[in-house]
Amino acid sequence: MKTLKKALPLLVVFICTISFAQTEKPQTPKGPFDYIIEDVSFINKDVDSITLAGTLTLPKNIKQPPVAILINGSGAHDRDCTMMDHKSFWVIADYLTNNGIAVLRFDERGTAKSEGDFSKATTFDLAKDVEAGISYLQTRKDIDSSKIGLIGHSEGGLIAPIVASTNPNVAYVIMLAGPGVNGQKILQSQSKKIAKLQGVTDEGIAFNNELTTIVYQAMFSETEVEKQKSAIENALKEFKVKLETEDSPFKVYVNDYTINQLKTQLSNPWLQAFIKLDPKPYLEKTNCPILVLNGSKDVQVLPEINLPEIEKHLKTANNKDVTIKQLEGYNHLFQTAKTGLLNEYFTNEETFSPNVLKIMSDWINARF
Repeated sequence: MKTLKKALPLLVVFICTISFAQTEKPQTPKGPFDYIIEDVSFINKDVDSITLAGTLTLPKNIKQPPVAILINGSGAHDRDCTMMDHKSFWVIADYLTNNGIAVLRFDERGTAKSEGDFSKATTFDLAKDVEAGISYLQTRKDIDSSKIGLIGHSEGGLIAPIVASTNPNVAYVIMLAGPGVNGQKILQSQSKKIAKLQGVTDEGIAFNNELTTIVYQAMFSETEVEKQKSAIENALKEFKVKLETEDSPFKVYVNDYTINQLKTQLSNPWLQAFIKLDPKPYLEKTNCPILVLNGSKDVQVLPEINLPEIEKHLKTANNKDVTIKQLEGYNHLFQTAKTGLLNEYFTNEETFSPNVLKIMSDWINARF
């Protein structure tokens, strides 16, 4: 039963969202800093007029440098992307700014010093927040407004092309472990990969995949949340009868608790939008220079599934400046990893690989 227990539904692990800091990691930047640090704020006028708070770092002695906006993955994150004692966005901002690139990073809506309600936000709301950041940077005289780029991690790697596909003011995009397939495929592929690495049997993996497919199909059959809940409940009750009829060893995992848990989980506005969201139409309209990076040990956005799709969509866009790299030995957070499993995020002393930082910096500076 041990491996069966591990086969319980794993629907949402797109990005680990534990966000507390206790012990400073070795890469956390320490002063004095040889660049300008400015607390800033800007308003998203297109959605709900909330004020977003952030930090702009500017290289000294460089007039109007290129600039990057950092875009977080899923979950409510502060401007530093503080997770499990790591502050990856501060590490990225520090490195890039020391290499001549200004960086804007900001608290996501409803997080830290930013206004708004994150619990009601979808990927498209977060994209509008990035648009507001671009508009703010265009008012600055100390950066080059023709060289505003987007660096998005995980879901942020989806938001970046969503914005770039319609905003001509985006000069470049860097996708860090960004998806190339829709949310359902992301969640099911990562669930399968993680279960395999944790020793779940093939039968357990097949059960979990069948269960989630049934749930998603029921969800897609309706547009209203309450009707979706009813469709999910009915589909799972039918599945429960099927398992009992077959005397399946997995029948104990489809019960009233599981059904209610899935109904609640899938009513989340963000998840509602994300599961159906396909990056294809946005990547096919992204024409600016783009760098796509994915770690070979990423178990959340699998490179073998996502990179080929991203490449295909960018070819459709007839994008002439595309760099796609699968980087050996890195996990979803671009830490040097052994297995890539989520528990390593906690124990790894490395916040973000210096090698990957250099790849990003060199790529931007070669173009701008």
